[in-house]
Amino acid sequence: MSGNVPADIRVVLFDVGGVLVELGGVETMLGWLGPAVSADELWRRWLTSSSVRHFETGKIDAQAFAAGVIAEFALKLDTHRFLQAFAAWPTGLFPGTLEMLARIPPSYRRALLSNSNSLHWRRVTEDMGLGGAIETHFVSHLTGRIKPDTEAFEHAVESLGCLPEQVLFIDDNSLNIEAARQFGMHAVRARGNLETRRALGEFGVIEGER
Repeated sequence: MSGNVPADIRVVLFDVGGVLVELGGVETMLGWLGPAVSADELWRRWLTSSSVRHFETGKIDAQAFAAGVIAEFALKLDTHRFLQAFAAWPTGLFPGTLEMLARIPPSYRRALLSNSNSLHWRRVTEDMGLGGAIETHFVSHLTGRIKPDTEAFEHAVESLGCLPEQVLFIDDNSLNIEAARQFGMHAVRARGNLETRRALGEFGVIEGER
C-alpha cells in the first residue's frame, strides 16, 4: 500500500496469539485430528466452536471446555491430557516483540484485542511480560466479547473513544481480519515479529519497515 498510507491511524490494536505470542498448540491439534484437517480449517472450526466460545467468554470452566472440545472435535484423549497440552499452547513472545512495541511512537495508543482464557492470560501478561508493554487490554474471558463477533470490535472502539477507521488491527486469522474490515477498521493479517513490523511500517506507524 505504498504511496497510500492512511493519515488517520490513532490506535494499533493487536491480536496476541500468533502475532505477539508464539502458539505451539496448532501442531498438537493437527496431530490429534489427522492429515485431513488443514490449519485454516482448524482455526475456522476453533473460532466457531461453542465450547471454545463459552470458555473464552468466561461462561464455562476448564473441565467443561475440555470435555466439550474433545466431543466436538472427536479427539481420542481424556480431559486431563487435553488441558495439560492446552495450558502450554503459548510458548513465549516472538523474538523482538517488546523491542518492536517500544518503537511505536507515544502518539499512537497501543491495545490488545484477544480471545483468551483463564489458563493462558496470566502467563502471557505476567510471565512473558506483555501486560506492561501495552496499556489497554480487551480480553474475551474478561469482557464477554469474542472475535470475530462485531460486538468485540464495537466494545474496543467505544472504550478507546475512537472511530473504526482510526484503528490499525493486526491479527493472524483471516476470519478476524475480514470481520474487522467489515466493521471499518484497517486490518492486516500478520504472524510473528517480521510480518507485524512490516505491517506497522506499511501504515507509517514505525519507520524503516516496508
